[in-house]
Amino acid sequence: MDCRENLMLRTSRRSLLGGFASFAAWAYVPKFARAADSRDPRFVVVILRGALDGLATVAPVGDRDYADLHGSIALSVGGPHPAVPLNGFFALHPSMPTFASLYRAGQALVVHAVATGYRDRSHFDGQDVLESGFSAPGRIQSGWLNRAVQNLPQGERVSNALAVGATTPLVLRGAAPTVAWAPAALPQADEDTATRLLNLYGHRDPELGRVLKQGLQLERSSKGDDMKPRPGQNLAEGMRLAAKGAARLMSSDDGPRLAALAFDGWDTHANEGGPVGRLAFLLGGLDGVLEEFRNGLGERWRDTAIVVVTEFGRTALINGTDGTDHGTGTVALLAGGAIRGGRVIADWPGLKQAGLYEGRDLNPTTDLRGVLKGVLHDHLGLGERSLAETVFPDSGLVKPIAGLIA
Repeated sequence: MDCRENLMLRTSRRSLLGGFASFAAWAYVPKFARAADSRDPRFVVVILRGALDGLATVAPVGDRDYADLHGSIALSVGGPHPAVPLNGFFALHPSMPTFASLYRAGQALVVHAVATGYRDRSHFDGQDVLESGFSAPGRIQSGWLNRAVQNLPQGERVSNALAVGATTPLVLRGAAPTVAWAPAALPQADEDTATRLLNLYGHRDPELGRVLKQGLQLERSSKGDDMKPRPGQNLAEGMRLAAKGAARLMSSDDGPRLAALAFDGWDTHANEGGPVGRLAFLLGGLDGVLEEFRNGLGERWRDTAIVVVTEFGRTALINGTDGTDHGTGTVALLAGGAIRGGRVIADWPGLKQAGLYEGRDLNPTTDLRGVLKGVLHDHLGLGERSLAETVFPDSGLVKPIAGLIA
């Protein structure tokens, strides 16, 4: 082989590895070993980028100041925008019937008035803190979920992790191997091309040939006619499609046990409320994500924990365009068969002017890291020391919230 041919082969090899990045690393990722207690847990993080209005998602209808602050977009039980009662104080946005049914079945809960340690209102910095797990923004190259994978108890819960989307979100970047998958984001090679590639590399590079073969099998298993994009497919449908593919992969015995999905578009400065407002549309997509995981995971659902998080909340007072601006406190939503649900966990600060954060936002009373630590500790077996020092550095004062897992 001359130098030119060798260069072409190396270049093609790199291009193939990049082009097949959605699955090529799969063969090198350590597989999950079943835990000694016969549990086979799944863990999914759903990131909502743009800042979720927690007061409109889970409305404190029992707070006398809520309706005046949220004005025309305020929810009420039996009002013009009827909400689904969760208890005597909180009610759920009507666009989330799946979450409501999971809540009633004891498989979903809400943590209200929650936030990361970040207290400014920049999307970029807020998302950096949310996904890196550090207390302040910076040039961090790894995410807390990737570091959690590195610190899983060896021998029982060694796992692989799946990033769903066009790029791997920061939360899953780092030293631990991960695999990325995006539903129909790029044109796929036809069967004839794939066969010829396998034959070529089966002779010239057996190891790469083996990786490509396993990758093609993975790609085919994640798809079917129902996984093909439709003309005019909207954001909510795209969210469901991503969750459907992820659930299909995670339901198999040799599939990933951890996953991260990130969805943009939650910056609701205008036309937020009402039955056809932007938030209703977005929450309907999120509810579809939960439905796809519940249905697609099958028997694995009973050992699944899903956590839905966002970088910060939105203002308690609506603006002049029936929307809300960047805020602080918000909600975290937990769902899955492994969740001890049917509850709203809240150290409620109230919505009186004097109690608002900086006179404008829901005051956060629960650190989101405590929620995540509680799930990682009780569901995946991570120790408190590694959680405080490595997964969420310098967070020793933030204790894991116990009792989130059934």
